[in-house]
Amino acid sequence: MRGLILFSLCLSFGIVPQLATAADYRIAVVDPNRVVEKSPQYEAARDALQREVEDRERGLRDQQEQIASLQKKLEHDGALMSENEIQRLQNDIRSRTRKLKYARDEFQEDFALRQNELRKKLGRQVNEVVVELAKEQKFDLIISDGLVYSNPRIDISDLVIERLKQEFNKK
Repeated sequence: MRGLILFSLCLSFGIVPQLATAADYRIAVVDPNRVVEKSPQYEAARDALQREVEDRERGLRDQQEQIASLQKKLEHDGALMSENEIQRLQNDIRSRTRKLKYARDEFQEDFALRQNELRKKLGRQVNEVVVELAKEQKFDLIISDGLVYSNPRIDISDLVIERLKQEFNKK
């Protein structure tokens, strides 16, 4: 009954729905996680980020070791130090500990921002490649996130990965 009413309304407004069979449409699926993880762009970005992280982590470890050394000195030599020397050393340890905590927090925030930037950049590249492939191969619909099931024969993720590799090798 509802279908008949909808059809009548469409006809009364001059709208004729086009009926097409499923064979008239080309539909594909892209697994964005697989595409990202297998792309050379992701590997290069991950490696670059890892190098950045290692340098900063090394600096944080050095600071932590300096603090530990000062604490060891306080424990070991504290009995031989004057009250002023002990106070100065304790203040230095507290100050360095605060700076280290701030540096760690800043590092974590910077790392998260950098990851998001790289993820967005790669996401834009993947979308551009998907659109290119859709136009070249005349797909009518490409489905990505939120997919519950797809037949592997309509999955074009490998095509997207291959195109990303080609683009990466051009650079």
